[in-house]
Amino acid sequence: MDEAYLDLEAVEIELDEAVLEAVDEKAFADHRDNRDAAIRDLLDEWLKTRDAADD
Repeated sequence: MDEAYLDLEAVEIELDEAVLEAVDEKAFADHRDNRDAAIRDLLDEWLKTRDAADD
């Protein structure tokens, strides 16, 4: 895996309406309405599934 991205200070992504709704649902249900925490959690889940697929 290329780890060059680890030195980045910020990353910008564009999410469609359906993804934003899923983030908001997760934020409300699991993170006391904290959208940033929900995004970090979903990104972590996605990275773990991606790493598992690479193995």
